[in-house]
Amino acid sequence: MASKKKRSLNAQNDRWVVIAADSVVDAAKSDGSDPVFVRLKNPATDVASLYLFGAGDADVYEVKAFDEDYRSWFIGQTVQRDGRLLYITPVDPLYLLLPYIIKAGKEQGKFQPVEQVLMDEDFPACRRLLRCARTRASLPQVAEEKEGNGQRFYKYSQEKTVEWLKKKVDRTVEALKKSNISVGGGVKSTTYIRTKQECNVQEEDYLRYAHGLISEYISEDLSKELQKILQLPEVSSPKDLEPPSKKRKVSDTPVEAGEDYTKFNGASFARKPPKKMSAAQKSLAKADKTGMKSMSAFFSPKAKTEKN
Repeated sequence: MASKKKRSLNAQNDRWVVIAADSVVDAAKSDGSDPVFVRLKNPATDVASLYLFGAGDADVYEVKAFDEDYRSWFIGQTVQRDGRLLYITPVDPLYLLLPYIIKAGKEQGKFQPVEQVLMDEDFPACRRLLRCARTRASLPQVAEEKEGNGQRFYKYSQEKTVEWLKKKVDRTVEALKKSNISVGGGVKSTTYIRTKQECNVQEEDYLRYAHGLISEYISEDLSKELQKILQLPEVSSPKDLEPPSKKRKVSDTPVEAGEDYTKFNGASFARKPPKKMSAAQKSLAKADKTGMKSMSAFFSPKAKTEKN
């Protein structure tokens, strides 16, 4: 009886809080299938990371964890010791396919069917990328294409790839400007968005910020080639100009796939829609919090002072 209680307790603690796009759940309802968590090679680091395929593999999503020390969740009448917040966002499947195309281009140097290129014993789920809606249509953006005997063949093209990435950067810059995201030297965290505009922000600041965001999905060598095309000069202290996501204490890097998240695979996968923020909460979120102390600072023990 005691061992049964222990197993039950562990089962309750093995839970995570997940925020996913509506498309993940809605597609499952219409298609009848369920989203599936899989291990795939991270295109920037080549290590295993966690991803999610939507119903029917039409879309692929990256899974990241918002994490900081000493955090837990209250779920029902239980306390979940893993206080991470997993959030799932769409990712262009071409980013995940690109390392395989580059590798095949270096080793073979000839046109090949994409099915032959996308083979990986360590990450067999990578073949599901071919089922994504945009994959095959996007291949000519990073590879030369030929057709013969009713079949298409591809060979990696660095020129096309860098041009494709440059367009990604340009669209990211437009989105940053449209959303009034601070990208100057004064920005400390994407959690806090300044309400006052920085007058000294230049076009280079936007390009460098967007380049940093795109570089999280490509290799270091490709990132350097993209930097040359963008004509971004080298900086003496690159870390000072990296996107806030790399500088802040809270980690949002892809979740390591060594953990068992496959228990989410199945009909039990669901989420509650996030509550809408009130007008007061929106105003507070937009406020300039420069110099403000964190909540934890008020609960830290005061330093002892010596009397004279």
